[in-house]
Amino acid sequence: MNLIYFLLGSSWRMVAIAVVTGFLSGGSSASLIALISTAASRSASERLTIIAWSFVGLALVALITSVISQVMLIRLSQNAVFQLRMRLSRQILSSELSHLEQLGSPRLLATLTEDVQTVANAVHLIPYLCIDIAIVAGCLLYITWLSWLVLLMVIGLAVVAIGSSQWLLIRGERFLALARDDQDILFKHFRTITEGVKELKLHYRRRQVFLSKNLQSTAAEFSRHSIQGLTLFTSTTSWGRLVFFFAIGFVLFALPHLLTISSQTLSGYILTFTFLIMPMNNIVEKLPHISRASIALQKIESLGLSLANQAEQSTVPPESKSSWQCLQLVNVTHTYRTDQEDSSFILGPIDLTFYPEQLVFIVGGNGSGKSTLAKLITGLYIPEVGEILFDGELITEQNREWYRQHFSVVFSDFYLFEELLGLENINLDTQAQEYLKLLQLDHKVKVENGKLSTTNLSQGQRKRLALLTAYLEDRPIYLFDEWAADQDPVFKKIFYTQLLPKLRDKGKTVLAITHDDRYFHVADRIIKLDYGKVEFDKKTSI
Repeated sequence: MNLIYFLLGSSWRMVAIAVVTGFLSGGSSASLIALISTAASRSASERLTIIAWSFVGLALVALITSVISQVMLIRLSQNAVFQLRMRLSRQILSSELSHLEQLGSPRLLATLTEDVQTVANAVHLIPYLCIDIAIVAGCLLYITWLSWLVLLMVIGLAVVAIGSSQWLLIRGERFLALARDDQDILFKHFRTITEGVKELKLHYRRRQVFLSKNLQSTAAEFSRHSIQGLTLFTSTTSWGRLVFFFAIGFVLFALPHLLTISSQTLSGYILTFTFLIMPMNNIVEKLPHISRASIALQKIESLGLSLANQAEQSTVPPESKSSWQCLQLVNVTHTYRTDQEDSSFILGPIDLTFYPEQLVFIVGGNGSGKSTLAKLITGLYIPEVGEILFDGELITEQNREWYRQHFSVVFSDFYLFEELLGLENINLDTQAQEYLKLLQLDHKVKVENGKLSTTNLSQGQRKRLALLTAYLEDRPIYLFDEWAADQDPVFKKIFYTQLLPKLRDKGKTVLAITHDDRYFHVADRIIKLDYGKVEFDKKTSI
């Protein structure tokens, strides 16, 4: 039912048309069985001619309506999956950063890849499922036309089969749900492999413990739960076949002794039950895919609801300011919560004021709150207490998007785009090449039509490409989080003594998180954090 609601949410009219044509196709196929049974008992050539033309007509109707139903549902299902992917992506990008960090990238990736693909695979089966159900319904109507007593027998068998199968299905779904939970943990371990491969290669015991204790145990649990769930579904399939063979045997051997049945009617029953085996088998075989999709949809809906509850207001921001006077953080407090309920880090209360054309160093030990403060300043974190004022204007849900457009940032865990997205400038390639020369990368990287020729560089050089993007954005406030940490000594000196002062002299405000105390004299102002508090905020001697 979750899949049906999912499709109906996309376009109920197309679903209705596809279902109607699907039932017409299935009904026509079932009618062909009745026609075949009738033709087998007729001898008059005139009657056979009429039946033959009826056969051709029904076959054409079954073919045409089947194609229409499948094509419409395929188009509808693919469109629904496309909308689902886009909706999830938009929800992730519009959710609060702190909430996304709590959810973790393994869960987000598992939902975007595995869950959406599972739904897509199951949705692809819906057209064929509708036709199979229609065939079953048409055959039951034919049985009803032959005999009400036989229909009651079929209904009785169906109640027994469905009731016993339901128990197997419920247990199977429970194991598949556990397997889906295991998958989130598996994605976390896969991320460890891809991101921590160097560390794992360098430490044999760490690698072996990770493989045996973490990865193997989780993969084994996932495999065990999947096997248990799919075994129960397979048992359901086999049980369904057994019930139908029992029905055929009952009609063939027991029914003639209970009722007076003509050979024509008996052959009609046998032909109908034999024909029903295939669509019923198809329906039962699709149940594991449908159940997995239902579990995946629940995961998607759960994530979507979680994201929606933490969604930020999405607005098209007006033009950002080219010049400004004052940025204030007033009594700002933020709590960073870890996975352990009793463990949290509180930054603040913070009272800071920033002005144009300042070069500010933010310093402090590891864990003092520097990166958290950077995310608060740039509007990525929302203060739990306190206010942020930009030229006296309070930053709220309504204007936070606009406020963020004033910052160009390179975080320590930056992401480097291969294209210069969102930068509309007819001289973009020329400007980029000039900056590449300034960053001493012009011999390695070229920019053509806003696309970088390569990003396969050292970490320090990749950071320079991230700085290139920040230069091209040309925003009034720049923030660098430990940018120089991966630079060689020569370029580190260039960064602190040339690049940062030049940005300031161009009218930019530059905030740099750093540990390089030998260059503290370059700053106009130094803010030191200690355990989430401002220890001191002072101007340098220069």
